[in-house]
Amino acid sequence: MSYELVCLGNPLLDLQVDVEKSYLDKYSLKENDAILAEPNHMPIFEEVLGMNGLKIVAGGAAQNTARGAQYLLPAKSVIYFGSVGKDVYADKLIEANKSVGLETAYMVQDDIATGKCAALINGVNRSLVTDLAAANHFKPSHLEKPENWKFVEGGKIFYIGGFHLTVSPAAIELLGKHAAKENKTFIMNLSAPFIPEFFKDALDRCVPYADYIICNESEAAAYAKSHELGTEDLTKIAEYIAALPKANSAKPRTVIFTQGTESTLSVAYDTSSKKYTTTTYPVHPLEASKIADTNGAGDAFAAGFTAGLVEGKDLAKSIDVGHWLASLSIQEIGPSYPFPKQTYSP
Repeated sequence: MSYELVCLGNPLLDLQVDVEKSYLDKYSLKENDAILAEPNHMPIFEEVLGMNGLKIVAGGAAQNTARGAQYLLPAKSVIYFGSVGKDVYADKLIEANKSVGLETAYMVQDDIATGKCAALINGVNRSLVTDLAAANHFKPSHLEKPENWKFVEGGKIFYIGGFHLTVSPAAIELLGKHAAKENKTFIMNLSAPFIPEFFKDALDRCVPYADYIICNESEAAAYAKSHELGTEDLTKIAEYIAALPKANSAKPRTVIFTQGTESTLSVAYDTSSKKYTTTTYPVHPLEASKIADTNGAGDAFAAGFTAGLVEGKDLAKSIDVGHWLASLSIQEIGPSYPFPKQTYSP
C-alpha cells in the first residue's frame, strides 16, 4: 500500500478547557503560545480534568494536519508516524484518526504513557502546555523497519511538525535526505516560537531539506530574533529563510507566513536565477459569530495546503485550500473538521 503523504510528529491527547486569564497568569503562561511543560506546570493536567466543560480531543500538531489532509484526500492517502503509550489514550487517538481514514504507524512504548496537551482557551486565544511523555521517545529506527520504510519509499510528500525537532532531529534528517535524493517534496512547520528560540541548532540542521517552510508571524519573529537578523519585516525574514542552503537545489524553497485574519505571505527563492517571488493571499472572511474555537487553525491551514500539493495544485490554489479548511476548522470545537465531509470549491 502506497500513501502519497507521510507525516511525522508528536501524537498527543488534547485536554481542552475554557479558562480565565488569571489561570494563565497563575502559571506564567502567554496567550497564543505553546510550551513544553516544566515541573511547575504538571499540576495543570490534574486540575483541568476536574474543570467543567473539559473536552478530550485527538491532538498533536502534525497529527491534526495529517487528519485534516486525509479529510480532503481520497482514502489511504496519508500515513502518520509518532510514538504513543500502550494505553486507552492511544486507543482514543487511533479511533479519532480512523474516523477520517488516517492510517497510523505508531511506535508503542510499553511503560510510558501517551503524551497530552492542555489546551487552555481564553476567549479567542489559546495557550498550549504539553507533556510529551511517550511522544518524546520516537526513534529513527522505527522508520527504518522494513514494514515502515516501504511507506517512506512509497511517499511523494513529507510533512514534519516542528515540535518533533525537540524529539528526534535524526528522524527528520532521515526523511529529509530521502526526499532530497529522490526529488520528493519536503514540508516543515515551525509550529511554535520556542522551536527557533530553544531548538535553533536542530532546526538549522533540518532546514536544508525543506522545500516549503510554514509558520505564523510570531514564529517568524522568534526565528529572526534567534538568528539575529536585525529586522522584524516579515518579507525580509522570509527572504532570508528562503535563500538558505538547500540539499535539493533542483527545487526552489518557498516560505509561507500566515498572519491570522491578515493575508498570508509567500516568498519563493529560485537558486538558479537567484530571484525572489513574493505574493500575498487574502484569507477567507468569516463572521466572528461563527468562530467556535481557533485551536488548531494553523494545523488546518497546513492540512489544506499540503493536501493541495498532493493533488497537484499550484501554490496559490494550495494556499487557498489551506485558508478554506482553516475557516471550516475554527467553526468546530478543537482541531477537528465538520461531518458530513465538505468538499473544497474555489
